[in-house]
Amino acid sequence: MHPKKSLYPWIVVGLLWFVAMLNYLDRQMLATMRPAMQGDITELQSATSFGNLMAIFLWIYGLMSPLSGVIADRLNRKWLITGSLFIWSGVTLLMGYATTFEQLYGLRAVMGISEAIYIPAGLSLIADVHSSRTRSLATGIHMTGLYMGQALGGFGATIAGSYSWQTTFQAFGLVGVVYAGVLLLFLKEARPQAGQPTPADTDRLPAFQAIRHLLTNASFLIILLYYAIPSLPGWATKNWLPTLFANNLNINMTQAGPLSTITIAVSSFIGVIAGGLLSDRWVQTNIRGRMYTSAIGLFLTIPSLLLIGFGHSLAHILGAAFCFGVGFGMFDANNMPILCQFVPARSRATAYGLMNMTGVFAGAFITNQLGKSTDAGQLGSSFAMLSVIVLLALVISLYSLRPKTADMG
Repeated sequence: MHPKKSLYPWIVVGLLWFVAMLNYLDRQMLATMRPAMQGDITELQSATSFGNLMAIFLWIYGLMSPLSGVIADRLNRKWLITGSLFIWSGVTLLMGYATTFEQLYGLRAVMGISEAIYIPAGLSLIADVHSSRTRSLATGIHMTGLYMGQALGGFGATIAGSYSWQTTFQAFGLVGVVYAGVLLLFLKEARPQAGQPTPADTDRLPAFQAIRHLLTNASFLIILLYYAIPSLPGWATKNWLPTLFANNLNINMTQAGPLSTITIAVSSFIGVIAGGLLSDRWVQTNIRGRMYTSAIGLFLTIPSLLLIGFGHSLAHILGAAFCFGVGFGMFDANNMPILCQFVPARSRATAYGLMNMTGVFAGAFITNQLGKSTDAGQLGSSFAMLSVIVLLALVISLYSLRPKTADMG
């Protein structure tokens, strides 16, 4: 295993940062490209149909997440990450050749399968190569890749306006296929090779027993709730914030897409770095330091959602989106590190897969609901209502989650 004090743990973060960026870029481009595509694929003229197209990815992604976590705890994560990237990039490329809604629907489903494999494998690899002194910062830096992908995805409509939506999908898909080759050369698995078991290997539970063990752990169930509830506004901003900006500010999508996604990406970048640094220091003196850092971030999203939903001036909406991004970034940077305080290394990918499933199912639900709200002209008020359930999740988690160690090892 690569020593945690060497440079390699940060090389892993750097290599996976670009994978994370492509992970979100390829899935998020579609959120802003609806106007460019609906002339060729008429079903996309309906916001409800568009919501269904976005949601099928989430339902499949969520269903695959627990299985992906189980696999990542047992197989070589280098090959899982590389293969996942290659497949979803190939799907993105093929979307540039789609001519019907049904083809897009099928490709989004396949993308959900392939992208689900990445996050549990990638985050567990980062957690394994970093100690508790750098784990939140490393996770946070990796998360900035996701935000960068989300921001660049906001330019999908802009690029499609200059070229075509087909060319946009084809170009970014090809980039990912090529980068999969780079990973094959430089990424390494952190676990010992076969025949060199560690204590974590020898006491690893069978797959179904590991899942049952997690689901009978009261603290883990609270973590599931704590992760799932904020996923509602998290996915709402990913899939519907460009539309909300366009509607509330009366601007077209070529402007609303980059404006909304860049605002969230820049603020989230600040949040994950600040949240990572604060959490890594705080946990050294207070065992609940990660929880408190995460809670501060989550609290910032509550007034932000109210202003995002009801604001109609550029200053109000941009300010609210910026505050939301900072808060959500602080929350995001600490999910895997908090998990490491309650779950041993042998089951972390499985645990994060279950977390991903609950978060994504929440995202699929809210994506569908906000599609209906958009058609009914109630998107803003639906955003604002999310602040209530976020507050509820925050109170429950702060009262219930009491870690006994900084790292279960």
